[in-house]
Amino acid sequence: MRSILFLLIIAFPVLLMSACQSGVSREAGHHPGREAEAEEAFYHIPTRKEKRSILNADDTKEMVRGLDDFFDHKLGRNFNGAMLVARKGVVIFEKYKGYGDFSRKSPVNSHTTFQLASTSKPFTAMGILWLQEQGKLKITDSVQKYFPGFAYPGVTLKTLLNHRSGLPNYLYFSDDLWKDRSRLMTNQDVVDLMVKHHPRRQYPPDTHFSYCNTNYIILAAIIEQVSGKSLGAFLKATFFDPLGMKDTYVYNPNTDPLNPMQSLSYDYRAVPIANECFDGVVGDKNVYSTVNDLLKWDQALYGGKLFSDATLEAAFTPYSNEHPGIRNYGLGWRLLVYPDSLKMVYHNGWWHGNTSVFYRFIKDSTTLIILSNRYNKLVYQVKPLWDILHEGEGAAYAGDD
Repeated sequence: MRSILFLLIIAFPVLLMSACQSGVSREAGHHPGREAEAEEAFYHIPTRKEKRSILNADDTKEMVRGLDDFFDHKLGRNFNGAMLVARKGVVIFEKYKGYGDFSRKSPVNSHTTFQLASTSKPFTAMGILWLQEQGKLKITDSVQKYFPGFAYPGVTLKTLLNHRSGLPNYLYFSDDLWKDRSRLMTNQDVVDLMVKHHPRRQYPPDTHFSYCNTNYIILAAIIEQVSGKSLGAFLKATFFDPLGMKDTYVYNPNTDPLNPMQSLSYDYRAVPIANECFDGVVGDKNVYSTVNDLLKWDQALYGGKLFSDATLEAAFTPYSNEHPGIRNYGLGWRLLVYPDSLKMVYHNGWWHGNTSVFYRFIKDSTTLIILSNRYNKLVYQVKPLWDILHEGEGAAYAGDD
């Protein structure tokens, strides 16, 4: 998302009622009937024995002490949101703090949904890959196959997925081209602007990496065209419902009512942030979820049940290798790939005041999720958590702080 041009400075106390909860979340296996069966078909649900073994381990107890300290002291006194850490699908840490709606004083809890911002992109990416597995499209397809007037030859679905398209960022060219600021844009509006005005591309396709939100708007529009459903309806039918992600949805203010558990967006001073014209665009953002639902999503990406092993390998392969280093990007996922084969798959998000991190430490199946609806750049400072969760493992953290 657009870079942040102000410093986070807290110079005065803000009265904040905290709703802190800790302990283990609802397990997927506790849902009765057909929903539990559907969830279990997609991922392993830890048994009570496995759960006890992990929770009672000395290293887990040491981690929990460190996580408590991080949550209580290093996220800052104005942190407002949720944090969850799991090992092999077992929740070892889960806490909540603050308000979903400051005006109503409604405490954040396990059902409070947060705008994932760019952490929405993996859902869009995996939606495209799912359609490819169904034979509905190929990621080698040209975008012009779906939008014949799209005057950017050489741009494929793959170069959209891995941010190698060279397209201009709609957040910038729309400032000049979108005249009706009172109306929220749609994905089709962005495509139409590009077809009509041909804003200048940044560079030729597939020559280097450049993170660009336009890529995921176009991917979402292609999903809608191919599936015949809105992005929200498609993701609900394809991922959210089968995985039992009851508190996850795409929110489009053009068409959808506000969810009763939906958190509102605030700046660092706890001042509400209103919608702007870009808020009607989905695919690059606008998935709302909870830490527990994101854990279900995380677990479903192991084991080759929701996707084939080949698809997962393609999604988590680094595609931008022009420069040395461990940072890279797959198909909808940021990557840290170390020489010793240690790999982290993750995505961060920021939009308005919403900040999110979703880390998957593949080697030991550890999951870290932090969601906040009040702007707080401390959310991104993951290095202390790396040290807590991987003490003594040797690899130095080099993620996005």
